[in-house]
Amino acid sequence: MHDVAAAAGVSTMTVSNVINGRSARVGETTRERVLAAIAELGYRVNPTARSLRRGRTGVIGFAVPGLGTEYFGALAARLGRRLRARGYRLAVESTGGELTGELDSLAASHLDSYDALVLALAAGEVDDLELLQPDKPLVLVGERAVSDRFHHVRMDNVGGARLAVEHLLDGGARSIVALGGFEGPHESAQELRVRGYREALEARGIDVDPDLIVDCGLAAEEGWEALGALLDRGVVPDGVFALTDSAAYGALRALIDRGIAVPEQVSVIGFDNLPSSRFAVPSLSTIEPGNEEIADAVCSMLLAQLEQAPDGGARLCVPRPDIVVRESTRAVER
Repeated sequence: MHDVAAAAGVSTMTVSNVINGRSARVGETTRERVLAAIAELGYRVNPTARSLRRGRTGVIGFAVPGLGTEYFGALAARLGRRLRARGYRLAVESTGGELTGELDSLAASHLDSYDALVLALAAGEVDDLELLQPDKPLVLVGERAVSDRFHHVRMDNVGGARLAVEHLLDGGARSIVALGGFEGPHESAQELRVRGYREALEARGIDVDPDLIVDCGLAAEEGWEALGALLDRGVVPDGVFALTDSAAYGALRALIDRGIAVPEQVSVIGFDNLPSSRFAVPSLSTIEPGNEEIADAVCSMLLAQLEQAPDGGARLCVPRPDIVVRESTRAVER
């Protein structure tokens, strides 16, 4: 910067203002002179040196279970936009959805690459995280129960599932598949959404048929295979609550492949309100879990820690879900 300043006949502070986009502090003629000197001298900012001087990398890590999931891609895009406006870049990495990968992402040597980390939990439990003392700001995303020492953002999976199933019931469905569901002792998103499914049916006096809780993966192909197998056994429901929008896309394909009309014969609803859900044929009714609020909360928690703002300690954010009604479900019966 000293060389550029000498060539342009300005101070190093003026060069710094130009390089860092603080154009309000520099006249246009001076700015052009500095840029011309930069071009002539071939000056380039050294990010490593800048990071060492500032004690910051300017990068926020986002560790997700997998890189091929549309939900995490959409969340990464939301976070990236918000963080970029505050001068940070987002780097996305995969934990493989395994405990070892999640714990590795929290190792001190790994965190050196970032100023802070957002970790989407898929395997870690309370006991796994209890002894951790990460030396960088951390926000957890996901449904796993965690210590109240950590900032945590999660969905209201039970409430959202109840909304979905109530909507199917209001449209006249009575034999409703929970596609991608299973039940167990852990509070995963799938287990919590099945809990909401059960609560909605039981509140209407409808017995839960365990054969309609279809254990499968949450991707489109897995939803397609699982519902197709159920239909081929002669079980034809009048409603499908797919635990993700991706699984719902597979359900739509399985029904259409067999000449079953949606929503006239079978209503289908998903969960997540993915950007692609409105482009399905028919367009997919779904649960909006508060995607924008989730991104806002994650960024607010990160920035409060990075800027060491007094925020009252660790916070938990659980946005209120809402329903988005489109073409794949029948009109509510009156």
